[in-house]
Amino acid sequence: MAIKYTPEPFRIKMVETIKMTTREEREQKIAAAHYNLFNLRGEDVYIDLLTDSGTNAMSQEQWAGVMRGDEAYAGASSYFKLVETAQEIFGYDYIQPVHQGRAAEKVLFPSFLHKGQFAISNMFFDTTRAHVELAGARAIDCVVEEAKDPSKRCKFKGNMDVVKLEQLIQEHGAENIGLVVMTITNNSAGGQPVSMQNMKDVSEICKKYGIPLDIDAARYAENAYFVKRDEETCKDMSIMEIIHKMFSYADMFTMSAKKDTIVNMGGLIGIKDQTKNADLIMKIKANCISFEGFITYGGLAGRDLEALAIGLREGLDESYLKYRIGQMEYLASLLDDAGIAYQSPVGGHGVFVDAKAMFPQIPYYEFPGQVLGVELYKEAGIRACDIGSYMLGNDPDTGKQLHADFEFTRLAVPRRVYTQAHFDIMADALIAIQKRAHEIKHGYKITWEPPILRHFQASLAPIEK
Repeated sequence: MAIKYTPEPFRIKMVETIKMTTREEREQKIAAAHYNLFNLRGEDVYIDLLTDSGTNAMSQEQWAGVMRGDEAYAGASSYFKLVETAQEIFGYDYIQPVHQGRAAEKVLFPSFLHKGQFAISNMFFDTTRAHVELAGARAIDCVVEEAKDPSKRCKFKGNMDVVKLEQLIQEHGAENIGLVVMTITNNSAGGQPVSMQNMKDVSEICKKYGIPLDIDAARYAENAYFVKRDEETCKDMSIMEIIHKMFSYADMFTMSAKKDTIVNMGGLIGIKDQTKNADLIMKIKANCISFEGFITYGGLAGRDLEALAIGLREGLDESYLKYRIGQMEYLASLLDDAGIAYQSPVGGHGVFVDAKAMFPQIPYYEFPGQVLGVELYKEAGIRACDIGSYMLGNDPDTGKQLHADFEFTRLAVPRRVYTQAHFDIMADALIAIQKRAHEIKHGYKITWEPPILRHFQASLAPIEK
């Protein structure tokens, strides 16, 4: 039975008009986009769940901050406000703003990774995996086995498999592991959280072998909410206390601030010990100046720095986080009632529908996650994203199509944007597709693809046999 929708802890002050197209129009538009949802125009999408990155609604305080932003090229007051806020929240000495998460990876990763090395993560998301490979290294996923069974309901399915982690280090040699990355929450595994205990265990293994530990912190606040709710030893801690403790276990963090800090653009790098890591910080500064801009703006306008400083605090509000996770739980409960499989229990930033379960007749190399994404658009103008073999791409050494552990269609929900009626439409569309899923016999083939991060640009065509 569907749970009650969690009411919004805010009221709406400004609206944006969106339009609904006809099914015939949508079929024409997705064909013209070569069946790649990234190629659609935003104006032709009714409910946009392609990503929760940079698609959020900022608050009145953030918009006021935009007007206060200091646009000085060097040493802007907005920069110092951001640094002081981030230092307080994360407890790290050095904070470097950049324009988004992939920029943080581009600036930081080459200092740790090169050809012949490996990076290990609970799971790499697309751009993080790409920056590991662009640095010349290879990425290895090491998530707990429970995460690979979407129907299995258990807590902290985003955790690192610590036994396998140590085995991988011993197999490849500690000297060949350039970096361990903990993604919180674990996006590719379905927005699943990482426990405080697992973070501590991974930290101890990294210290044992002398391997640096990085947190991919895009959804750190949502992860802290799950820790407070579901981890007995942390239930009496505040969200801020949980974040401070969890980050104390790592050496550094990279962050796309376009998620939990509820802004449209921004990213951060954090280094814990400024004295110990003086040489690393010099490299970060040099790369930032080369690729992003001067170190006190990092590719961002002063207004972005100001909004980011405010959003860092707003994203920690417990009433907001309860509403945020409550939205996902509401949609998941509607899918439970309909018997539609997803990565359960539902994670933090979206619902990851199990497209493999909906289309068991479609093999991984015909991309069932993409099939469901296209069908959602045709059905109701909803734009979602494949998190499966299509996104995973080809082996960087052999060029052969990789087989993902999951074939998900991710419904990533922007923050403070959609209402209960929109969630009902999402559920109704999935139910309608489920009823005719057996009629869809084949998936898609790729007719053109770029060598890196193909899912952003590739052209596809329906397979007809």
